[in-house]
Amino acid sequence: MEPFFEITPTLDDFIYSLQQLGLLGLLFLLLAMLVKGKKVLADIYQALPNTGFNLSLMLFNAVMLPPLLSIITIYMLKIESPAALNHMWEILPSFVVVFAAVFAGDFIGYWRHRLEHSRWLWPSHSIHHSDDKMTWLTLQRFHPINRLSTYIIDSSLLIMLGFPAYAVIANNLIRHFYGYFIHADLPWSFGFWGKVFVSPTMHQWHHADEVQAYNTNFATIFSLFDRAFGTYRVPGLCTIPLGVAKVTKLNLFSQLLYPFKPTSYFKSYKAKTLFKDNKTKI
Repeated sequence: MEPFFEITPTLDDFIYSLQQLGLLGLLFLLLAMLVKGKKVLADIYQALPNTGFNLSLMLFNAVMLPPLLSIITIYMLKIESPAALNHMWEILPSFVVVFAAVFAGDFIGYWRHRLEHSRWLWPSHSIHHSDDKMTWLTLQRFHPINRLSTYIIDSSLLIMLGFPAYAVIANNLIRHFYGYFIHADLPWSFGFWGKVFVSPTMHQWHHADEVQAYNTNFATIFSLFDRAFGTYRVPGLCTIPLGVAKVTKLNLFSQLLYPFKPTSYFKSYKAKTLFKDNKTKI
């Protein structure tokens, strides 16, 4: 099985990533202008502080994570999967294999995301939820621990299922770029197709700062997983505040340290609804 990426990313790779990010920014700006008109300027101004925070965290992860991801990938590639599964994916058309990997990856991601809303992973995942002016760049607002756990869980389980490297890479890319879309500040719910696919509105409700939203809308692409497991909730367009007030107020350094503080695991913002503990102080 070929490597997922180069072991030592180059400066050219970094520049290419910035170019792709710029193109994505232009695309979402044009979409926002078409949907919101002149209001987009006010929304951009309000989101500027969070945008700067998101870019800072993105840069931190870009510097700190590649060496760790390289080592982790080397060990994940040694995972053995059943020969029957390997053979099945080899004889199927590549587009079928990619679709199966994305579908399986979203199923895995759904349960991994639910795990991130448990007491032990919530402190690192809460950094992502701390953005109270959600935009497409909120996808870059992840604590390094959360980035690592996502990559390890999602990719290793797909490898265990025998998916070839190209399908695992395709899953990571497709679900990653779709993640940019559902974090975008767009008032789209997809109508009927919202019962199949995750819309920006559906994911905005996942980030909503209200008790009813705390354990809902975990999927990235296929909303049917939330519908199947009773976590789907889209009461309409999301017009209520987003974020996690307690964590939002912290600066970059404090947010990076937040998952390493023991108190973060016992005074979690969402502990009351997550763990049925009415005595937990928030």
